[in-house]
Amino acid sequence: MSGSKVRFALETIAGVLPEPRRATLATFTTADGASIDSGLLLFFPGAASFTGEDSAEFQVHGGKAVVAALLETLTSLPGVRHADAGEFTRRAFLNGKLDLVESEALADLISAETEAQRRLALLNADGAQAALYSAWRGRVISAMAMIEAELDFADEADVPESVAGGVWGDIGRLVEEIQAHIAGFHRSEIIRDGYDVVIVGPPNAGKSSLLNALARRDAAIVSDEPGTTRDLVEVSLDIDGFKIRVTDTAGMRDGSGKVEAIGIERARNRAKSADLVLLLSDLSAPHVETPELGNSNIVRIGTKCDLLVDGLGKNGFDILVSSRTGRGIAELLRALGDRAVIATGDRGDVLPSRLRHVELLRDAAAGLQASLDNDGRGLELRADDLRRGAERIGRISGAVNVEDMLDVIFSQFCIGK
Repeated sequence: MSGSKVRFALETIAGVLPEPRRATLATFTTADGASIDSGLLLFFPGAASFTGEDSAEFQVHGGKAVVAALLETLTSLPGVRHADAGEFTRRAFLNGKLDLVESEALADLISAETEAQRRLALLNADGAQAALYSAWRGRVISAMAMIEAELDFADEADVPESVAGGVWGDIGRLVEEIQAHIAGFHRSEIIRDGYDVVIVGPPNAGKSSLLNALARRDAAIVSDEPGTTRDLVEVSLDIDGFKIRVTDTAGMRDGSGKVEAIGIERARNRAKSADLVLLLSDLSAPHVETPELGNSNIVRIGTKCDLLVDGLGKNGFDILVSSRTGRGIAELLRALGDRAVIATGDRGDVLPSRLRHVELLRDAAAGLQASLDNDGRGLELRADDLRRGAERIGRISGAVNVEDMLDVIFSQFCIGK
């Protein structure tokens, strides 16, 4: 619970207001005195709580009937209702306990599925990203202050002429820092959404069998009939703490039917945008011409190596696999993990975690660059460009009015967080 009715609710259904931040055994009752359950009660007075308001936690036995009875009793009290999605974190933001970047990072931490996602979210939730943006905004504001000093107090003896001239070098360096930061967005996308791996090759090259072997389950239909896979089939793997998305595609060949041709076109499009392509060739079948994929990140896989004699060399292939015997699968998994590590770079880097951040940073960099490019204009106009940059950076963490973004941001949370 959080809000002004917390103390009233505790005294009503538990008969006690516990000592702050100390677990207290209590019996919870309905309005007519009937017992609901016995459990632990914790009270966090504002402002020393997550939300900045009076807050409480009930630790009861987890049966559905117990939880339902407790919630029904609580919401029957005047002024008490169920929380909206993300409302606890939204109140923490409005009460100055978190900024927007930390709030978004908390949402990422709640939904983290892999170790890499957890590390990135925790780094941002601890304030590393917010501190970086705050420092950038501070540098722009300092530059604006120097310009204002020259504009407003140029006739004062203690304000030398061209006091603003020394700020432009730092603004140029700041633009470079922001652009380098923006360039790291794809690395955070890989951590959040997964390293995108697409399996391509001719029909019956063993694509679906390989997908099943990597997933260790029957995720795709396997058949000797060409053209069995016509749509994209995707599985997610956790390799060395990284999310790897592996997609099976339609076999690429000429002379396919209308429906199969649509699947082949989808396969080409997915391969073109993938982080990595696994190009499969059946070692037991005649050589098939390599399709044009429009992607230079390719690992060539020779499949069905169990059908050939022992001692077979790789013959131009990066890895030889057999989905039936499991040969080469561990090597392939290690290769995928290594590629994901390389793609995401240094684990300690502060990366933009939302497209919202990137769009605002691009606009901020454009404003700062405009202030540098138009050095023939008056200081008033160049200062306005700087003001635009500072305002855009401030919008990332909520340092300026961002009411229009709050509903979108906090609606991403689960109910009761």
